[in-house]
Amino acid sequence: MTDAAALAAIHAASFDHPRPWSAAEIAALLATAGSFALTEPGGFLIGRTIADETELLTLAVEPGRRRQGIGGRLLAAFLARAAQDGARRIFLEVAADNDAAIALYTRHGFRRAAIRKGYYRRPDGSRTDALILSRPAGPAPENS
Repeated sequence: MTDAAALAAIHAASFDHPRPWSAAEIAALLATAGSFALTEPGGFLIGRTIADETELLTLAVEPGRRRQGIGGRLLAAFLARAAQDGARRIFLEVAADNDAAIALYTRHGFRRAAIRKGYYRRPDGSRTDALILSRPAGPAPENS
């Protein structure tokens, strides 16, 4: 059983916009068909497989534990899980100004599929685009 409160604490430390997810929201999401969590000390990933598509819903790593490979290991485990679940295509959404996340996803074979203009509202009221990234299911590229 995944500790939704612990995941919510990591999410709150990792995101301030649009807003962090509550423990109740995480628990409800994980109770839905096809949803799953992958965890490591200091980080977690939530994904969902429906039919032959898997979506990465969130990836959070505590700020003090970043740049230690946690995100990369979680993403590699996510790709393996998607293949195990029978996914043919994998999707995710990321803020266009989240350079670190975009670099991680690109190293794992994700490419831009679409853009949602002005999708995210920042705390100061400004907006930034959301990039929809995708890749075929299967192993990550060798350079990940």
